[in-house]
Order: sequence, then C-alpha cells, then structure tokens
Amino acid sequence: VCYLLLFAVCCLLFAVCYLRFATMTIDTANAYVSLGSNLGDRAGNLLLAIRGMLDAGLEVTRLSQVYETEPVETFAQPRFLNMVAELQTTVEPEQVMMRLLRLEESLGRTRDIPKGPRTIDLDLLLYGDQIVATKLLTLPHPRFHLRRFVLVPLAELAPRFIHPRLDETVRELLEQLIDDAEVRSWRP
Repeated sequence: VCYLLLFAVCCLLFAVCYLRFATMTIDTANAYVSLGSNLGDRAGNLLLAIRGMLDAGLEVTRLSQVYETEPVETFAQPRFLNMVAELQTTVEPEQVMMRLLRLEESLGRTRDIPKGPRTIDLDLLLYGDQIVATKLLTLPHPRFHLRRFVLVPLAELAPRFIHPRLDETVRELLEQLIDDAEVRSWRP
C-alpha cells in the first residue's frame, strides 16, 4: 500500500511538473547588433559575421541594408561598411556578448590599436529594454545614440524602439543627432 501511495504521489508530481513545463513560455528578446568592417573583403567579413552568428545559435531575423561610412572618432583609415542585425533570442545578454567576442576573434579581429582598423566589429546595442552594467557589457551600448553609422541602419529596422535610458525613439535620436558623418547606401 505504501508503494502504491508513493507511486501515486510521484505520478502526481510528474504530471504537475510536466504541465508547468509544457505551458511555460520562454521569454524571447529582440536584440540589435551593429556590424562594421574596414579591412580586407569588407562585405565578405560582414557576411561571415552573419553566418557566424547563426552558427553560434543566434537567430538573425532581419538585416538592414549595408552602408558605407567614414571613420569617426579616430585617425585616418579606410572607410567602413556598416549594418545592423536584429536577433530574436532567449540567450542571456552576457552570453550573446561572449559569442560575439569569440566570433570577432575567429574572424581575425585584433585590438592592438584603440579604434584602429578592423576586419570585423560587433557591438551589442540593445537587448530588449534591458539595462545592464557589468565588466563585460553595458546595455544599451553607451555611445550608439551619438553615431550616425549606427542609428541610420538601426532606424531602418526599429525606428519606434525606445531607448531604455533616454526615453526617445531611435528615429527621434537620429533626427536630433549632431554627428554629420557621411553614411550612404553601399553599392557593390
């Protein structure tokens, strides 16, 4: 009798756990990643980065067009190709950042010269409306709202997205932007 009672309790617990798991929703977030390259095959580097994000288990749902941009906040160097990717993910923000850093390294990114030329640059701009401040990651990205080369492609994908700290839409941030650096659609 004790075994039957124990068996019944175990079955009941299993049923409760199963129903909880079956009805549990996994929170997904839209995240936005800025991609840039100004060394080597710039377009090829962007394509390899997109492929690398997919291979790293990050679901890329939309891409902006590619823009050719002049370098800003740095010394003379080749022009960049920039774009933004939208991800839909359940991966935690710091894990997304770790995957992006590993991908940069695998594509030959070095950090010898601050703000120097690079094969690929991947910046996690936004992860839903989360605000994060750790050693590894700051969200939203602390300077994206000051950079035309980021806001133009981001506004293409998410013009109504509200900056979690500044409480303004991406479109509003772009309209108010002082940065007048050239950002033009790239044609191969």
